[in-house]
Amino acid sequence: MLKIGLTGGIGTGKTYLSTHFRDMGIPVYYADDEAKKLYRQPFFLEEMRKVFPEERLWLSDGTLNMSELSQSFENEDFLKRLSHFVHPFVMRDFERWAAAQNTHAVMMESAIIFEYGLDSYFDKIIVADASEALRIKRIQSRNPHLTEADIRQRMSRQMPQEEKCSRADLVVCTGETYQEMLHF
Repeated sequence: MLKIGLTGGIGTGKTYLSTHFRDMGIPVYYADDEAKKLYRQPFFLEEMRKVFPEERLWLSDGTLNMSELSQSFENEDFLKRLSHFVHPFVMRDFERWAAAQNTHAVMMESAIIFEYGLDSYFDKIIVADASEALRIKRIQSRNPHLTEADIRQRMSRQMPQEEKCSRADLVVCTGETYQEMLHF
C-alpha cells in the first residue's frame, strides 16, 4: 500500500486538495482532527498526565483543561514537548487506520510532517503551495478575528514554505480557483 503525506503551511490549501484525492478513492487521515480525539481518550490522558503533571492543565475530573492547554501553545518549548509526546500516538493510530483500509493508497494530511521528522513514514510527500498573499486571505476569511500580524506570526512558527517545497516529491500550487490550481 502506498502511503502519501500531504503537507504545507497554514492556508496553502491542504484540506481542499485532500478532497480531490478522496474523490479519486484515496482515503485521507486528517492528523489534526485525530489528534484532537486523543485528548478525550482515558488511556491517552493517563499517559499525558505522567509527562505533563502541571496542575493548571488538569480539571478536577481528570480531563484536560483545554483553555489552559490552548494558552500553552504560545510557549514554543511547551508546544515542542507536547508535539513530541502526541505524534507517536497519532502515527500509531494512522498505521492502524491505514491497515484497515482496503485500497492501493492512503493519505495523511498534516501541516507538520517535515517539522517532526514524520516524512520517513511515507512513500511520497505532496506539498500544497500558494502565494503568501493568498494564504493570508484564506486564513483571514476563516478566522476574521486574526490580524495580518497574527497570521504572519503563526506562519513564522512553521517551516518555511520554500523548504517544504524543496523537500517534496510533488508540489501542487493551489490558486483561487480550480483552474488556477491546474496551471502551475
